Amino acid sequence: MEQLHPHDPHRIGPYRLLSRLGAGGMGQVYLARSDRGRTVAVKLVHPGLAAHEEFRIRFRQEVAAARRVGGEWTAPVLDADTEAAAPWFATGYIAGPSLRRVVAHDFGPLPDRSLRILAAGLAHALQDIHRAGIVHRDLKPSNVLISLDGPRVIDFGIARSPAGYDAGLTRVGDVIGSPGFMAPEQIRGEPVTAACDVFCLGAVLAYAATGRLPFGDAEQPGGLPALLLRSTEAEPDLAGVPVELLGLVRDCLHGDPAARPGPAEVLARVGADDTVADGRALEPWLPTPLVARLGRHAVQLLDREDAGPDRAVPAPPPVPPSYSAYPPLEPEPPRRPRTASTALLLAVAAVVAALSAGTVYAVMSGAEDPRPPVTGPRTPVTTGSGSASVSASASASASALGSASAPVGEGLPAAFAGTWQAVRGSQTWRLTLTRGGVGEQVMSLAVHDPAFACAWTAALRSAPDQRPGSGPDSGPGSVELEASTVISGAPPTCTAGGPSRLRLLPDGALRRELAGSDSPPLDYRRQ
Repeated sequence: MEQLHPHDPHRIGPYRLLSRLGAGGMGQVYLARSDRGRTVAVKLVHPGLAAHEEFRIRFRQEVAAARRVGGEWTAPVLDADTEAAAPWFATGYIAGPSLRRVVAHDFGPLPDRSLRILAAGLAHALQDIHRAGIVHRDLKPSNVLISLDGPRVIDFGIARSPAGYDAGLTRVGDVIGSPGFMAPEQIRGEPVTAACDVFCLGAVLAYAATGRLPFGDAEQPGGLPALLLRSTEAEPDLAGVPVELLGLVRDCLHGDPAARPGPAEVLARVGADDTVADGRALEPWLPTPLVARLGRHAVQLLDREDAGPDRAVPAPPPVPPSYSAYPPLEPEPPRRPRTASTALLLAVAAVVAALSAGTVYAVMSGAEDPRPPVTGPRTPVTTGSGSASVSASASASASALGSASAPVGEGLPAAFAGTWQAVRGSQTWRLTLTRGGVGEQVMSLAVHDPAFACAWTAALRSAPDQRPGSGPDSGPGSVELEASTVISGAPPTCTAGGPSRLRLLPDGALRRELAGSDSPPLDYRRQ
């Protein structure tokens, strides 16, 4: 959890906000409490997205779909306002970390019994989701929360009915999912059924058992395209999966959707009747260190005080900047069967491109510039005064770095060119700079994480002025880049950032600062 920022709301609808839970390109997630004392998680949509009518149509339908799911193994939708200037919805709060955090940071791979109960809980959740006519499409470790009672599936904001939305709302290039956990049919652009979620279940179980993705990750040679090809063509790496679950996990990861078991078969094969009932594990299901950690978390939650008094809030811009996470709505063309490996290569290329085009991706794991734009009041959401507009227009963002006037230098200096790398937590950032003039693409940036990968490019905006009398901010030690463009990865996890400045530091590091971002800048080291 993180303390509320000065520009954050202090109340959304009937909920008083307590702290931040996470953020991403779609919006911010807060821990909140109702006037009657119920603790919830509230997701507030970015005003820039809310200004797009097609987003609002999707948001209304997604909230309605999530309400239909219900069930004991998911986070229920309790409340929502899809018509507010800044739309939001509230779900039951699950007091526990994500499976990704448990495996990658807190504990490591889970023991056999924990894996069986994890499989049973996820299969029950999928039954509830599918019973509502929904396909989740993005079941992955960061969308599974670990509680004392058992696992809980969250983030139905990207779930879809198998036929898409109502007629006219399917779109070309609508790719939903996370590389490494996407089923082959998702990657090939074929119709997606409930069997897609079973594939994701198999990938999640493999990760929980081994700490590795079954088809590797984008860090490996070939990057994201190679990962997608492995996911469609290669056998999964299941070394380390307990023998009792090995056959089940392999069957879930079968390339043919028709050959995968359904959730009911998964429940039977893991002996769910002996391990779970009524939405909870029959016995303590987690290792003792994790149980102790969850207990401490519950105490902290009870002790957490409400935020300060309500304060007024700004609202979304009437005309948003170029910010949409969605391409135009178009009818979807008829699907064609896969005919050859060439078709698969084309499909993979299309997915790599489409993942950058955007879908509603609900994991609040951050983005290149995760801070939403904020402007004048129009909604019952309340926050602190004095918040500055982050990106009311492209020129406003650019002004944070300097004048948008013509550049004064000739191009990217040789001292900046090369490959640079930074590490933040589980994320590895790789920045490549090439020589080029103003207006030319000079930056390629990629971030890799066990659960996702993103990539961006940016053009040179202003070269350093090395003429006598030039100012310090435009001296030999800094250059300015245009706003970045997403070339790989699913928004909102992967979203475009604003203009940025690169500085060479005295210790030889390269610092990249994003205009209008609250996040601390990253310092890169030359490779």
